[in-house]
Amino acid sequence: QRMAPSLPATINIREPRWDQSTFQGRARHFFTVTDPRNLLLSGAALEEARRVVESYRAGTVPPGLTEDQLWRAKYIYDSAFHPDTGEKMLLIGRMSAQVPMNMTITGCMLTFYRTTPAVLFWQWVNQSFNAIVNYTNRSGDAPITPSQLGTAYVSATTGAVVTALGLKSLTKHLPTIIGRYVPFAAVAAANCINIPLMRQRELKLGIPVTDENGNRLGESAAAARKAILQVVVSRIGMAAPAMAIPPVIMNALEKRAFLKRYPYLNAPLQVGLVGLCLVFATPLCCALFPQKSSMHVSRLEPSLQARLREEAAGVELVYFNKGL
Repeated sequence: QRMAPSLPATINIREPRWDQSTFQGRARHFFTVTDPRNLLLSGAALEEARRVVESYRAGTVPPGLTEDQLWRAKYIYDSAFHPDTGEKMLLIGRMSAQVPMNMTITGCMLTFYRTTPAVLFWQWVNQSFNAIVNYTNRSGDAPITPSQLGTAYVSATTGAVVTALGLKSLTKHLPTIIGRYVPFAAVAAANCINIPLMRQRELKLGIPVTDENGNRLGESAAAARKAILQVVVSRIGMAAPAMAIPPVIMNALEKRAFLKRYPYLNAPLQVGLVGLCLVFATPLCCALFPQKSSMHVSRLEPSLQARLREEAAGVELVYFNKGL
């Protein structure tokens, strides 16, 4: 019996499997990255994926490895380890945790929106979760101190909760359906506060920028601003269907005899509807912008432009990990 030919060592697994210059390619990539089933993988499975990926990158092809197995290992590795630091990410901060965590939190935010204590509690839970996600999926490899992290967390969650309570007070005398959209407005506003605050170190010190071959050229705060803006837009887009569609459906269902007879089904129904929206919204909104974003040298800080003109004269575009 003939042995299967050995896999060539030339497959570029530093890049995603699908063409990232197209929305379809990015969507296929993020459907794999955000797959909640990745959360069920054992520590041994994650370490095995890391071993396969690191061996292959070093030029060693494990015997019997197929291309599909290699890509599967790469996506398991990417789902659990930070692309810049290589550290294992917090479980609930991984993108594969987005659907189960967000469907639970968002479903409860939409269900328990009528009282101020409930708004306060669920907005705090949501922004605490967002802070973990924003820290876990930050760009760059510069460390952040516990005091910086604590200050950013308190500022972000306070700003988000105050926004939610302010919006709630404005809608007291408006129709119920308007009140149902307060959580979405608060989440959208909070994303504009939480993400920049949790990633403020990037805005001050910059994030690593590279040439097309991955050679590090320096750090840029201008690239950080572009990266964070793209993430804010993606996150608001991610929340929109899950927080805009279920309220309309639930508003109609609550007028029916069925939910009046079984009111305890309200929360599970809401969570289920949110989950259905998030399964599609999460990867599709992550795919709005390439993970490896690019920027023209002329848009960088003047000091970095001047250095690149001397040290890397032929480079016109720089690349950076925008975070998620």
